[in-house]
Amino acid sequence: MNPARCCSVFFGQLRVSSRGGQVARRPFPPGGVSSPAGTRCCHPGVAAGGGGGGGGGVNGTSPQMKPSGVSNTATTPVCPMGSSSSRLFGTLAQSLNSPPLAQPDLYPDEDLDQGLAEIDPDQLLRECEEALQSRPARPHRDLVLPSGLVPCRQKHNPSIRIMQWNILAQALGEGKDGFVRCPLDALNWQERKYLILEEILTYHPDILCLQEVDHYYDTFQPILASLGYQGTFLAKPWSPCLDVEQNNGPDGCALFYRRSRFSLQSTAHLRLSAMMLPTNQVAIVQTLCCRLTGQRLCVAVTHLKARSGWERLRSAQGADLLQSLRSITSHCGSRGDSEGAVPLVVCGDFNAEPSEDVYRRFSSSPLGLNSAYKLLSSDGQTEPAYTTWKIRPSGESCSTLDYIWYSRDALSVECLLNIPSEEQIGPDRLPSYHYPSDHLSLLCDISFREEPHRLM
Repeated sequence: MNPARCCSVFFGQLRVSSRGGQVARRPFPPGGVSSPAGTRCCHPGVAAGGGGGGGGGVNGTSPQMKPSGVSNTATTPVCPMGSSSSRLFGTLAQSLNSPPLAQPDLYPDEDLDQGLAEIDPDQLLRECEEALQSRPARPHRDLVLPSGLVPCRQKHNPSIRIMQWNILAQALGEGKDGFVRCPLDALNWQERKYLILEEILTYHPDILCLQEVDHYYDTFQPILASLGYQGTFLAKPWSPCLDVEQNNGPDGCALFYRRSRFSLQSTAHLRLSAMMLPTNQVAIVQTLCCRLTGQRLCVAVTHLKARSGWERLRSAQGADLLQSLRSITSHCGSRGDSEGAVPLVVCGDFNAEPSEDVYRRFSSSPLGLNSAYKLLSSDGQTEPAYTTWKIRPSGESCSTLDYIWYSRDALSVECLLNIPSEEQIGPDRLPSYHYPSDHLSLLCDISFREEPHRLM
């Protein structure tokens, strides 16, 4: 399929529901979901707090970082992306009557990303804000410095912004996960996709690692390609999304990088094993070369087995992934243009608390990995209290399951996006009208340590 037409179909779909017809937004139920008040504004403001999350209003200034630990029945039509008020997106939304996208080839990502005209991310962000006018603003979050770190911007070694996020598969959110305090209308894909895109556009990551993606080909691939990203996707072999009526296909992991910042050297699509048996979990591993410095970086994204009772399986999956990563990074680092292994970043929903064996495997691995979000704590050794907070029929669950691991000897963390407070999340927890997933996004800026043997 023509890539330009693929993107056009996507923008057209933003104006109509998946079943056809105009999308309408229902009002909040009387006395219903609690949510933070405030004007919708998506640009980070002045830092207000550290790892525990903080409140505060959002202003239009550039974010000023502070060290962590320092003391956040009528229907109204959705304003469609590509309405007559937007010439940019109006042009892209002409194919409203185009047939559905054909089932794509297995690995068509590079072909799909070719030839797409780039669009203005600021204009798209404004379109998202306009489409979400009747929803409360997302929780305000600040970029904060790790404990004890003095800010230092290096002209010749600019930082790399990495975002990790389980975005919640649409089929699972509506059909399987049972978020009893989240109104079904809050999960409406015609609006929830704007919230997801708004979060990404707000922080402009250079590398984006996503889990539970079940709208890759019709949503995230075309729009992010038009924003200058190269993407790849790997579905779960037996996705639970396929058990849901009117699903959009299997969910899986996706990895995007900014084409202007990186070139691709290699890609590995892994099906994780446990005790030599293939499992339903996958990982994507890519080796990238920074166009600014020539340095290489290996990035992995994964999503390990969910649910309690599967701790041994998660540990085995983690061991299998670590073995593959050690092989990939050592092979890439033995080409004669550098000494040692290529620096590594591993992002994922591990479905494991820090007390689990798979966490200990990663923290004690010969790869020399450290968890970035520990650096928000005062001692630099404690994970956040939660990265997911939800209420299901079985009860309330507040857990730390998501991580950004990095090579501590080759990379340094310059700043991190803090964790929203309990008050910001609200009594009905996640997902909600003001946040699109049951997992919080994680984000950090990293840079290469400027040691002679690390310069490639």
